[in-house]
Amino acid sequence: MQNLPSLVRRNALACVFSIGLAGVCPGQKLAITMDDLPANGALPPDVTMTQTAKNVVAILKKQHVPPVYGFINAKKLEGSTDAAEALKLWAAAEPVGNHTYSHLDLEQNTAEAYERDIEENEPALELLNASNNWRWLRYPYLHEGDTVEKRRAVRAYLKARGYRIAQVTLDWEDYLWNFAYARCAAKNDTKAIAWLRSSYLDTASQFLDLGRENAKLIYGHEISYVLLMHLGAFSSSILPDAIDLLKKKGFKLVTLEEAESDAAYEDDPDVGLHDAGTLLDQWMQVKQIKEPMHTEKPYKELETICQ
Repeated sequence: MQNLPSLVRRNALACVFSIGLAGVCPGQKLAITMDDLPANGALPPDVTMTQTAKNVVAILKKQHVPPVYGFINAKKLEGSTDAAEALKLWAAAEPVGNHTYSHLDLEQNTAEAYERDIEENEPALELLNASNNWRWLRYPYLHEGDTVEKRRAVRAYLKARGYRIAQVTLDWEDYLWNFAYARCAAKNDTKAIAWLRSSYLDTASQFLDLGRENAKLIYGHEISYVLLMHLGAFSSSILPDAIDLLKKKGFKLVTLEEAESDAAYEDDPDVGLHDAGTLLDQWMQVKQIKEPMHTEKPYKELETICQ
């Protein structure tokens, strides 16, 4: 196992000397990213992908959020003018990246099939953005390979084609609320929607704190983070509160490029992992670090609400 780069340790010194009473570095950098464009999950009645994208873009602009990469699955464009319009609207305001054509799972497919699915997504990316700044890959399901051979093969392929990996270091599985919200909105169940809002923000708060604690266990200090979110029906409703939460927790919003310039992103666990999770989750497994106690996400409640 490689030692952490000396640059990571040196960068920690500035943080150590600036830690306040809250125990975190003020202005800790964080980049917001969004997956599964043009839309994740089900939509409530009379809500379109285009309107959802338009609402979210407007929120990002109003909140002065730096450019937010949206990672697309072009298969969703097949036979859908709504999907095409949503992607055009997003790409006119925010950058786009590759999430594979069909949201392919590397654990269930060969490296060669996975690489073909990456390439099949590229024509849509080129149409949306003629520059090469779309050459970022976000692994669907955050699965980077259940064998070390797959992991290495795909990484070598990405490097040869000029891609960078859009790693994730903070995640609270926000997509779970998109499905539940669509059902509750269809029933106009205001009480249930209020619970969705409170449970979302409570879960987000807890898992932001957990991710930061994990980073300190791995690196000995905080790092610049990349947050995974999903563009879905609930986004335009909850996103302003989510951004406010990030700011209250002392995060400074930055671009994906700036966040991943942190030396923490230079190292690779270089192992095969099943259902690996974020980069921090991977290092916790590899280094066999016990995760701090925390309450689990409300999976059962989100699955059954408004059914």
